[in-house]
Amino acid sequence: MDSKLKILNAAKSVGYTVLTIGLAIFLYGFFVSDYSIITGIGIGTVMGAIFIFLIGVFFVATEEMNEKTDKGIKVY
Repeated sequence: MDSKLKILNAAKSVGYTVLTIGLAIFLYGFFVSDYSIITGIGIGTVMGAIFIFLIGVFFVATEEMNEKTDKGIKVY
């Protein structure tokens, strides 16, 4: 359980950090800058943060399912 919690906390903290950076870039590009490409970079960064978090949750769910399944051939 400890390893799953570490993976989930790592994905959460990295996701929040990238999300914050992406929101800052998006808001800068949308309100301050005259270049529209910066807005696109901000949107891409936010989407990347969501992707990182979902992959972390998927890894935790896969590990949980892998532990709960019976492995091998049972010999009676």
